[in-house]
Amino acid sequence: MSPSPPARRLRLGLPRRMFSQLLLMQVAIAAGVAVLATGLFLAPLGHMLDDQAMRQALAIAQATAAQPQIAKDLQSTRPSVDGPVQAEAERIRKASGAEYVVVMNMRHVRWSHTDPTQIGKKVSTDPSEALAGKEVMQIDSGTLGRSARGKVPLRDAHDRIIGAVSVGIEYNSVRAGLLHAIPGLFAYAGAALAIGALAAYLISRRVQRQTRDLAFSDISALLAEREAMLHGIREGVVALDHTGRVRLLNDEAQRLLGIGDEVVGRSLDDALGEGRTTDVLAGRVTGTDLLTVRGHRVLVANRMPTDDGGAVATLRDRTELEQLGRELDSTRGLIDALRAQDHEHANRMHTLLGLLELEMYDDAVEFVGEVVGDHRATAEQVTEKIHDPLLAALLVGKATVAAERGVALWIADRTLLPDRLIDPRGVVTIVGNLVDNALDAVAGTPHARVEVELRAEGRTAVLRVCDTGPGIPAERRELVFTDGWSTKQPPAHGKRGIGLSLVRRLAERQGGTAHVDEAEGGGAEFTVVLPEALEEPGPPAEDRRGLIPMQKTPGDSGTGLRAPAHGREEGSR
Repeated sequence: MSPSPPARRLRLGLPRRMFSQLLLMQVAIAAGVAVLATGLFLAPLGHMLDDQAMRQALAIAQATAAQPQIAKDLQSTRPSVDGPVQAEAERIRKASGAEYVVVMNMRHVRWSHTDPTQIGKKVSTDPSEALAGKEVMQIDSGTLGRSARGKVPLRDAHDRIIGAVSVGIEYNSVRAGLLHAIPGLFAYAGAALAIGALAAYLISRRVQRQTRDLAFSDISALLAEREAMLHGIREGVVALDHTGRVRLLNDEAQRLLGIGDEVVGRSLDDALGEGRTTDVLAGRVTGTDLLTVRGHRVLVANRMPTDDGGAVATLRDRTELEQLGRELDSTRGLIDALRAQDHEHANRMHTLLGLLELEMYDDAVEFVGEVVGDHRATAEQVTEKIHDPLLAALLVGKATVAAERGVALWIADRTLLPDRLIDPRGVVTIVGNLVDNALDAVAGTPHARVEVELRAEGRTAVLRVCDTGPGIPAERRELVFTDGWSTKQPPAHGKRGIGLSLVRRLAERQGGTAHVDEAEGGGAEFTVVLPEALEEPGPPAEDRRGLIPMQKTPGDSGTGLRAPAHGREEGSR
């Protein structure tokens, strides 16, 4: 014979399935809420019934005192069982269902009462407040027992107080109303509990279908797999709850944002601080593929809201792509500079050809000598003021582009920058962005001018670029350094709003500052201070030659970086 199967042991405690646990918890909660609601309702019910009875008594008293005939009869008759005041008061008492309607004079003497033997006697409770002109609601005891009372002053035709009206509602009826309401209240509570249990069952069944009747251990395994998957992808993921607090972030998000697990449960403002990155992740800046700068990284962020009011944001590192885009912009700027030089050179050749065809040989010789002389003189001026070859070459290219756009680009007289820069490429990035913005600001304006000042104060480099453009309002001077903020059309390779932000971040990375003020005579003046940007003075560097020459216009302060006048006039378009 086969051995008998082992007997199943009865296990006590909560069931393992989520459906059963949810059902038990919801039924327990519904029962607790029903009991609590019943108790909380019964507590103020008595007060509510008392207040209702007192207000009813006050309303009857007000209606009685509003009848002018009662005031006249009070003044013209004596208190009597057969008097008109008693008759009218009894009529009102029977019509309203009140326990008594008492009309009294100023000496507290009753003119009416339910018990005729009390007529002509003084009232048992103090009516002084009503006789003083106040309306009174109270629960008090008198000759007829405990009652809910309302007392109002009684006035004559001249609005003088001549007595008072007191109306009582039997208190036993109020208590009976409370006791009468209790069975119905329990019935409603039982019905609510039944409905709650049914709703709990339906919700549990729905959860059972959605979770495929999984146990909590199965769900824990799924969550572990999700965590492994999130932390394994190479894209930053930040999950937020409905209050804007960080609920989850994977390893890539921690690397890109420079934060750790300690920010989980904190708000974005506390975790990241103020800035565009926080605004983008929090949804205060809307859009797709939003650019933001975090540290030295350029990030592309997208945000998707979730059904529970939270959101999931993804981050991609675009630093290398942004660098390639800026190199493309630099290449295009170089092409524009070469095109402008070619255009200028063609104009000079046309001018020279015209002078030769007109047989103005002396003028032709003078024209060639002037061009060559200007170039040689300007090359010496530039090498005297700016010794770093990268910066000098940058300004040469920008000067050619400025001349093509009809803008005068000048180097200030105070400019003197030795060839001792620790990070010349970073300074080139700063100056290039500032000059580009200045050229865009003044392009198309009359007497357009951009002035550049680069000087050294010990080991500190001071970079200043000012223009004659419309300037920047005071309330927007900090906003221009915000990631993604720009008034210009985006370039072909991506989006704008990164240049000035990078300028400030490059300056702050070296412990410096970047700010904008109003220039003298209008326009904007950007100043960047870079402490310890230069190396300690050493042996003098070799002279650097071969720079593209520039011209200085007499009468102007500073070195003018623009094409010769003849070429610009004939080459302007």
